[in-house]
Amino acid sequence: MRRSARPDAGRYPYLDNAAGTPPRPQPIALSHRGFAPDGGENTLAAFERAVDLGFRYLEIDVHASSDGVVMVFHDEVLDRVTGDRGPIGARTAEELGGLSVGGGGGIPTLEAVLLRWPEVRLNVDVKSDACVRPFADLINRHAAHDRVLVASFSDRRRRAVLRLLDRPTASSAGMAVNALLKIAAPLGLAGPVARTARVHALQVPETYRGMRVVTRGFVRRCEAAGLQVHVWTVNERTGMDRLLDLGVHGIVSDAADVLAECISERAVWPQGRPSP
Repeated sequence: MRRSARPDAGRYPYLDNAAGTPPRPQPIALSHRGFAPDGGENTLAAFERAVDLGFRYLEIDVHASSDGVVMVFHDEVLDRVTGDRGPIGARTAEELGGLSVGGGGGIPTLEAVLLRWPEVRLNVDVKSDACVRPFADLINRHAAHDRVLVASFSDRRRRAVLRLLDRPTASSAGMAVNALLKIAAPLGLAGPVARTARVHALQVPETYRGMRVVTRGFVRRCEAAGLQVHVWTVNERTGMDRLLDLGVHGIVSDAADVLAECISERAVWPQGRPSP
């Protein structure tokens, strides 16, 4: 497996997962919504299980409560994983904290996650416009810029967050910029596009609608442009090995136990505390 220097790791410490003696870049393993094989995604219990496995990068999702608190939750509505119904944005943080997610604990606040695991880095998908300012205010208040990567399927929303942050913060492309970079990379234009879009990582599926997105050439061209490539959501060991052999910089998985085993056989594990 080729391992090269991490693009943008110097300016954006979130992207620096160097380890070993001497320190060398390691693939970033992200536990998708924590580790919840029996339900309870995006809960403190799910994050605890992932951290106990050795993960120091968690992929999470956030919405805003009706009283402007940043809550860790994926869906716009409560129906799928709680015993309740209706939009998450219509409830207060206190009400949301009292709901049962997958039969486990309530919906946590992002602040609770930041404070409970100060060594953990968070890949945060900002799911709603209402969450933009509360999220940016929270990151500024806790000076957590080096601990988060700002993500969103909406590039407009992602850039709105970045404008409100008072320090440089790593960010991954939304759907529109991902598509543009896929086109621009073979033309040697990925670097200018990424700089204009304020993007430092591409988080993409291996294939999309039957088209292969992640190839060795694509990874190489992105890396030359200063971009990391993280692939989601990879749950089979064969897929993890294949992608790591292509040189991808990160893998997002629901099967945290499988990914932990894979990385432990190929790189330094547990990940430990990323370099400051």
